[in-house]
Amino acid sequence: MKISKKTFGLLSSGKKVYLYTLKAGDLSLSISSFGASLTALLVPSRDQGKEDVLLGYSCLEGYTHNTPYFGVTVGRFANRIGGGRFSLQGTEYTLYQNEGAHTLHGGRRGFDKALWKADAYEERDGVFVRCELTSPHGDEGFPGTCKAVVSYGLTKMNEVIADYQARVDAPCPVNLTNHAYFNLAGEGNGDILSHEVAIHADAYVPVDASLIPTGEYVPVAGGPWDFRSRKPIKQDFDAVPGGYDHCFVLQGEAGKLRPCAEVYERSSGRSLRVFTTQPGVQFYTGNQIGMIPGKASSLYTKHSGFCLETQHFPDAPNKPRFPSAIYGPERDYHEQALFAFDW
Repeated sequence: MKISKKTFGLLSSGKKVYLYTLKAGDLSLSISSFGASLTALLVPSRDQGKEDVLLGYSCLEGYTHNTPYFGVTVGRFANRIGGGRFSLQGTEYTLYQNEGAHTLHGGRRGFDKALWKADAYEERDGVFVRCELTSPHGDEGFPGTCKAVVSYGLTKMNEVIADYQARVDAPCPVNLTNHAYFNLAGEGNGDILSHEVAIHADAYVPVDASLIPTGEYVPVAGGPWDFRSRKPIKQDFDAVPGGYDHCFVLQGEAGKLRPCAEVYERSSGRSLRVFTTQPGVQFYTGNQIGMIPGKASSLYTKHSGFCLETQHFPDAPNKPRFPSAIYGPERDYHEQALFAFDW
């Protein structure tokens, strides 16, 4: 196992951003302290050698203008809050609305645009980077001071581990995830529509035209959202205009690490299994990617990558039926995800 650290660049404030590279088993993972971002993940293939399977940028400047949220840690609240507002204990809170009338991924300057304090360490069978951030009361409109600790690491068993913790001193919605875009054929190597995906969910969360949940759960059985058996992403695209950007209601008990999804890419032989403690996973097929220069000479276009964002359900603060995403002095936030690779 190995840990290396270098300067990734300077922000306009003059503060240094560091890039950590972890090596364990057959994998190599790079993490930037800006946005607590996963910037590269090298994974072997059946007969093509190692390739980077994460979309992203070669330098810091790309991450400071990262409209698609490539690889970043998202918070305080991942996904959308409808109308950019919610009520708690009789008080209505108004958030910064950065997607029309709604709040997306924490607002204008969410956790993805913050410089995190980061330290690397080795523990048992893995190497990790621990990232810490304090979000003050009123940040983007959210109440309470939130202290977040996110750790990313690699194990000797070719697993990427994500551990999300937060403590807030007043009741507040909290929903953390990583917004990694995967292409198991290698970043820049075409689209992901032939990737075969299974999602361990019997229902999904339908949304309106602006991608705000209706508050219902709809069974996936027999429809285009049915991924209980592995199928190519493109198989039912005709019935889902533009592609998938939906949250799935995962099987099993939330709070316990359990199977979430499986992905297989035939040309490389790479496979990915995802596990999570979260109640849901947002499956996004890169529908809004449009002619974005990526690493080296890569040019990312629509469907160049897919996301499996383990999380609470979008707009949970405004949907009483959804699992509570309100945390505070009496309830700390702690969730985990695991990404296991094979080839």
